[in-house]
Amino acid sequence: MDNQQPTAFFIHGPSPLARLIFFAALSLSVMMADARLHYLTEIRLGLVALMHPLENLAALPANLYRGMSEYLVTHNTLLKENRRLTLLALQQGVELQSLKTLASENEHLHKLFGAAKLIAQPAKLAEITHTGRDPFTHKVMVNLGARQNIVAGQAVVDQTGVVGQVTLVYPFSSEVTLITDKTLAIPVQIERNGLRAIAFGQGRDGTIGLPYLPANVDIRKGDKLITSGIDGIYPAGLAVAMVIKLESNTDSPFARITCQPVAGVENHFQVLLLSPSSPVVADGRVINENAIKATAPSVSPSKSTIRALPHASH
Repeated sequence: MDNQQPTAFFIHGPSPLARLIFFAALSLSVMMADARLHYLTEIRLGLVALMHPLENLAALPANLYRGMSEYLVTHNTLLKENRRLTLLALQQGVELQSLKTLASENEHLHKLFGAAKLIAQPAKLAEITHTGRDPFTHKVMVNLGARQNIVAGQAVVDQTGVVGQVTLVYPFSSEVTLITDKTLAIPVQIERNGLRAIAFGQGRDGTIGLPYLPANVDIRKGDKLITSGIDGIYPAGLAVAMVIKLESNTDSPFARITCQPVAGVENHFQVLLLSPSSPVVADGRVINENAIKATAPSVSPSKSTIRALPHASH
């Protein structure tokens, strides 16, 4: 009884070493068969496809963290880049506007210099600094004065025609009365037929009038007024205005003639100041008696005309 062995309740099977040898040999056999004959390629691809969702699920937290970090960094970078580009666009817009202004002024200056070459009288380039304070007058201030040998009575022109006349001189600036001002008058003639007259500024609407001419005067709409040159201030042949309206009234022997200045009276910042040929200065005003005598025959000899004529060079 004592020599009997205990009953085995469980079947143990092959030993671990035998199992290791068996599965190692099986693995080597399968690997050699797959390497030589490629029998397991489809099975391996199927297993990879089956495991792909599980791989994505396992990598999801890391991908979410990486994507959020990239989003935040990219968002901040885009905001900074957007602000930089917006500021750059604004600066370039301002520079572009300045460039257009400079190009326009440059073109205007080229035309002015071209006009100066065509004028026999010496000319000086001046810049308009500001307009007059009185809203009922048409006057501007330029940056040349007595220190630059500017004198009252000098003609002021641009590349297209007469702008006005220097009427008051300060040490470093001068006042220019525009041809549309009521106090300024210019001896002119009609380019078509040579008819002489005196053009007066009308002030209120920026036009020029030809008063004291008879109703049957030979003037047509579209006629061009040019300087006659007999006043010794304005060179002959400079464009002054174009006739835009003719009216006659049976109650008046005179025609009502309205003209539009051809020069940039209200435009540009640069003008030319022509040196006077031989003006006569009296009481601070430039007077040329030859202009009055030469224009007197073409003007009706009324008292009001005689009073207005001294303004021809004022």
